[in-house]
Amino acid sequence: MSVFTAAADQSLCSPLPVLGGDVTVPLVTGGEVTYAALDYAASAPALQRVWDDVAAYAPYYGSVHRGAGYLSQLSTDLFESSRVTVAEFLGCRADDQVVFTRSTTDSLNLLAAALPADCEVFVFETEHHASLLPWRDARVTYLNAPRTPAQAVATLERALADREPSPSSRLRSSRGGPIGPALVCVTGASNVTGELWPVKELAAAAHAHGARIVLDAAQLAPHHPVDIAELDVDWVAFSGHKLYAPFGSGVLAGRSDWLTAAEPYLAGGGASRKVARRADGGVDVEWHTTAARHEAGSPNVIGVYSIAAACKALTEAGYDSLVAREQHLVAQVRAGLAEVPEVKVLSLFGDDAPRVGVISFVVEGWNSSHFAAALSAEYGIGVRDGLFCAHPLVRTLLGSDPQDVGECGAPEAEPGERSLNAIRVSFGAGTPDEHIERFLRAVKELVSEGAQWKYRTEGGRCVPDRGEAAQV
Repeated sequence: MSVFTAAADQSLCSPLPVLGGDVTVPLVTGGEVTYAALDYAASAPALQRVWDDVAAYAPYYGSVHRGAGYLSQLSTDLFESSRVTVAEFLGCRADDQVVFTRSTTDSLNLLAAALPADCEVFVFETEHHASLLPWRDARVTYLNAPRTPAQAVATLERALADREPSPSSRLRSSRGGPIGPALVCVTGASNVTGELWPVKELAAAAHAHGARIVLDAAQLAPHHPVDIAELDVDWVAFSGHKLYAPFGSGVLAGRSDWLTAAEPYLAGGGASRKVARRADGGVDVEWHTTAARHEAGSPNVIGVYSIAAACKALTEAGYDSLVAREQHLVAQVRAGLAEVPEVKVLSLFGDDAPRVGVISFVVEGWNSSHFAAALSAEYGIGVRDGLFCAHPLVRTLLGSDPQDVGECGAPEAEPGERSLNAIRVSFGAGTPDEHIERFLRAVKELVSEGAQWKYRTEGGRCVPDRGEAAQV
């Protein structure tokens, strides 16, 4: 449909054009500066290509599925062709399903709701809460943080080999005991350290012990190609808003059998194929066996199309060149931070571990929230501070008890006092070199000269003290 490809021929440069590149923000010290968005790990800016593709479709927006009108049929075709585009982007197998959800969190909760009876879940404590928490209704084994990729594989292999028998299963382990279904959940790239996990090796270990594996690719897909068949994972979950696509959609893609056997994630129109009243006054429902089974309600067609547009844009730009440029930026950031003795970069696997453009650190003598607030207020740089919805991991990296509780993103001390949280800088395909250079310059100036403004804690956040115009 040529009407939706108006932006497809626009040239792609490096960095890829993103929305917001010309937005200016005020500084507390006076004047304005172009905003440096270095919080891609939370939400990446939308690609200009994605925005243009969606804008070209917007006048033709209509209801999806079952509508007789031209715009409804057009929108339905666009929705289903987007499913094909995502499947190709992920290298799905012929019998895999692509289910559209709201986010990675939604995708993994959907899979959790589809687990067969007596399924045991294995998950490292290093996971983002989106992949750490959905399994509460299953038997869950939480694995300690590994310190090398090889240790991660060995830890999983031991845990799977020592699986407790399932009382109701008729399957039997190699040691003769009954054994039930199992699922391993693992991230592809850490949202805290950016380090790549040995997904293919973990998948092999899972399958060798009769388990399945789901890959949380929220931080991997925007930076690195993800191929379901090549990695040999059973499912992949990711979010559009981290893949340079706005509008709140996500994906769960992979094997269909557990999804088809499960009750619909949401009951309602779209998931149901046939509904009829019974003589006794009840209702009989025949549910769909396709992806529609778990897509009840009116689908987010614009969100889904934006994901497909992002998949096409990244594929056409070429991951080889995108990865090469990002690795140059990673090296630049790490080298710049290494020049500041007060800065400690957080890592599980060590300095030589491959990673994407996500780096977390702490600064000696600084409350991390205070440091992040100064980067924003005095330099126009947006980063993230806190525990990054990965509380056990960050606390482990900071030398705290991983079982300690903490409020996500909230400083635990006044400016100038130590707090148990960190600073995260993250970047990607749309990051200009100038943003990286400004960030490194700001870090060095703040450490050597201190903040130029007074700050206070307000509503759980460290903010400039607007009540006092005098600088420190």
